[in-house]
Amino acid sequence: MCLGVVGRIEKISGDMATAEVFGVRREISIVLVPEIKVGDYVMIHAGFAINPINEKEAKETEKLLKQFLSYTKPPYR
Repeated sequence: MCLGVVGRIEKISGDMATAEVFGVRREISIVLVPEIKVGDYVMIHAGFAINPINEKEAKETEKLLKQFLSYTKPPYR
């Protein structure tokens, strides 16, 4: 199964960008979505922004992913 996550673009440098994903900053490639600008939201998979996503959809996707992850956490021993 493949899983994409939503990130907000904070900085762009050439074909690379810094994206904030669940409070963590990650370096990602934006070569597949050259139209992206700082402040835009993107779907990210395997270190690549794969498509732009509007803010409303981004926030709903984040909410659903957080909900899903809360159900899949292994118990701590």
